Amino acid sequence: MDSILPAVATTDTEPLGPGQLRELYSLMAAVRYLDTSAVAWQRQGIIPGYAPELGQEAAQVGSAYALDTARDFAFPTYREMGVARAMGVDMVAYMSTHKATWHGGMYNPLASRLAPIQAVVAGSVLHAVGWAHGQTLSGEQGVALSYFGDGASSQGDVHEAMNFAAVMKAPVVFFIQNNGWAISVPTERQVAGGSVAARAAGYDIPGIQVDGNDVVAVYEATRNAFAHCRQGNGPVVVEAMTYRRGPHSTADDPGRYRSLDNERIDAGVDPLERLRERLLAEGVADEAFFAAAHEAARAEEEAIRTGIEALGPRPGNEMFDFVFQETTPALENQATRWREESEHV
Repeated sequence: MDSILPAVATTDTEPLGPGQLRELYSLMAAVRYLDTSAVAWQRQGIIPGYAPELGQEAAQVGSAYALDTARDFAFPTYREMGVARAMGVDMVAYMSTHKATWHGGMYNPLASRLAPIQAVVAGSVLHAVGWAHGQTLSGEQGVALSYFGDGASSQGDVHEAMNFAAVMKAPVVFFIQNNGWAISVPTERQVAGGSVAARAAGYDIPGIQVDGNDVVAVYEATRNAFAHCRQGNGPVVVEAMTYRRGPHSTADDPGRYRSLDNERIDAGVDPLERLRERLLAEGVADEAFFAAAHEAARAEEEAIRTGIEALGPRPGNEMFDFVFQETTPALENQATRWREESEHV
């Protein structure tokens, strides 16, 4: 782990136990199965689109594992399926957005502590800072965990969010998954200096760069960042260095801007294989455990697929309840007619 400013404070240095390490592997296995299956579902016409996260399982599961769902709040982009799964969100409800059944997900954000899926690049970063500042004003101890990528880090919204958070000492962890690519543009061509964490110094924020393929290292870095924020010290930037092993989305063809040889050379050790080797070396898991974890992941994926296929279209009149804060007289008349017609069907 590379800390560009002095290390963040932490009072919790208890290492992960064997049970927690096995849980992390099971979570990453579940995410891997669901992620690769979602790509297949798109090809089969079950969902219209999906943003894969192959290779980013450790970054997402490790960071979400450090979050306290009793008081903290996560703000995702459209690629944080692993975060949702690690937080215990109903995955059929989560995938409803990719099914185009519901915008932002059908799950309850307040109950799950996961904000609605955000499709606007870097849009959720400002939301995270606003929520975090609210925690300061109300005297609460919650910390916002804001996810975005290396490409999104070049958006002006991120500058505004980091500057405001630093000035107001908002308790927010800016978690960047640097997967090497802003769609088809490599990091070195759109991030000056190649490091997003290095920018933290300009805002007087601690910046940490961590191996994003090491789930334990990610967890520890995020846990320390949370401790720093909870002590009233303001925000932290955590940059998880990982690699997007698949396309940017199911509409993308990565073969147009990189080769398979590049992927094999640059991607590094697979996050799941890396943890597997550690568990075997430390004697906290055996082949029977791995077989059971993958079987459970496969069964879970099948159950989620069944749930997704059963999702029907939402009632059209819901737009009058959820889309408009204040409806116009014309819309009110239309809503009334819609309800009357529905009652006679």
